[in-house]
Amino acid sequence: MKTDARRLAFEVIADVEIEQAFSNLILPKRLKESGLEERDRAFATELVYGSIRMQGLMDHYLSQVSDRSIDSIDIKVRIVARLGLYQLTQMRIPDHAVINESTELAKHVVGKSGASFVHAILRQAQRTTLEVPTGTSTEDLSVRYSHPIWIVNALRDSLKGGGIEELLASHNQPASPVLIAWPGLSSQEELADSGAVPVSDSSVAATFNGAPHLVPAIRERRAGVQDLGSQRVVEIFYATGQNGERWLDLCAGPGGKAAYLDSLIRDGEFVANEISQERAALVEQVVRRGRVINCDGRSIPSTIGTFDRILIDAPCTGIGALRRRPEVRWRRSVADLKNLIALQAELLDSAVGLLNTGGVIGYATCSPHLAETKFQIRNFLERHSNFSRVPIAHTRADGDGDLQLFTHLDGTDSMFLSLLQKMEQ
Repeated sequence: MKTDARRLAFEVIADVEIEQAFSNLILPKRLKESGLEERDRAFATELVYGSIRMQGLMDHYLSQVSDRSIDSIDIKVRIVARLGLYQLTQMRIPDHAVINESTELAKHVVGKSGASFVHAILRQAQRTTLEVPTGTSTEDLSVRYSHPIWIVNALRDSLKGGGIEELLASHNQPASPVLIAWPGLSSQEELADSGAVPVSDSSVAATFNGAPHLVPAIRERRAGVQDLGSQRVVEIFYATGQNGERWLDLCAGPGGKAAYLDSLIRDGEFVANEISQERAALVEQVVRRGRVINCDGRSIPSTIGTFDRILIDAPCTGIGALRRRPEVRWRRSVADLKNLIALQAELLDSAVGLLNTGGVIGYATCSPHLAETKFQIRNFLERHSNFSRVPIAHTRADGDGDLQLFTHLDGTDSMFLSLLQKMEQ
């Protein structure tokens, strides 16, 4: 059975590496179809998420036991080798079982030549004292905690007061799904009846140590899966509003924040916009009261009208959610960052023309990168002198009144939120 789990893990990681799939989207589907027993499903899950998270460290180990450069090794052989090294160094599995099963897996997926290579490097790893950098330089932390150097630098800058190792380590810890009972459609008590554990300081959230699709309210789209940090962003933004207002979610896909807002807004009008038709279709599945439109957020038609509250859950690097989306750390680049910063600024500028005087923009990112957060807001306020911050009433709000959560401090994704109010010219 474990061979089957390893094969499933390999196939998922291959799709992530080669087809640019997202592990958190395809793994649950593959597990559901696999017929594996629960123990083996858990084993496959650990192999997928763990080996992707620790890919940088596994490649560091691989470079110590192979005379071939990492880039010269066939990608599928590399995946099998990483899986084997992960089991040898991070899991309590007998060495002989790891070597034998990994070699068998390699025979099936890459052939005899690749299997011989995998067997040789795992035997060498078994005999070698693998070295891990112990220093505190960016380069050492990058290897030890398996993060690209540019992300380590960005996180260090955003923390200011220290704690970089704790933050990096938190990204490598598995996170249980957090469920949300959408008000008026389900309840925290119903989630608890399905085996979830209510979050003490929330009236809607509950953690769940299992597959969310097993919860009836999730299957029936009366509840969702949403990190607690994202829930906090919606709650803080919603608290700025009043009855009878018009609300816009400018970048609504795939729909988590839109669904929560839609369930909260009872006396007012809610519009959820998403540029992607496919993602807009997902939003339509969970937005019941409001209206879903399919437009570029940078050029919303004037016929849609103006709004009193606009949420911009901006496209970003996503480096605040690395524990849940492990491949993001290897997929994003500094070039992506530059493009995203420009897009974020354009979305903010677009919202200015859509917002009524006295209205509020909620600008949120799932990233603590200063260029996507504090610097983005600073530049916006320089461009638009008729806007000012609305200080966020939260114990973790900073001196400017913005909120920056951090995984190691808050147990959530590292969400950022700034509230911006439009004044008279």
